[in-house]
Amino acid sequence: MSTWRARIDAIDQILLVLLNERSRSANEIGHIKKQHKLPIYVPEREKTVLGNVLKNNSGPLEDEAVRRLFERIIDETRSLERRKYQNLD
Repeated sequence: MSTWRARIDAIDQILLVLLNERSRSANEIGHIKKQHKLPIYVPEREKTVLGNVLKNNSGPLEDEAVRRLFERIIDETRSLERRKYQNLD
């Protein structure tokens, strides 16, 4: 069991790196949005992101679980953008 837990710990670290990389990329997009006076929240883009991850979900997580996870990731990223680039919406 300790081997599996160590594997999960390693995967968690990779997830953390990727989530922070995603957030940095979103911040760059937020900077571009601010320059062009565009809103942070773009519902069509969120639908596209969710559609892409659901289309590529091969399980064992159910689609609804994946949707909830990514909705949370998107929401936290959007909050980060709003804090950094206020007055966009």
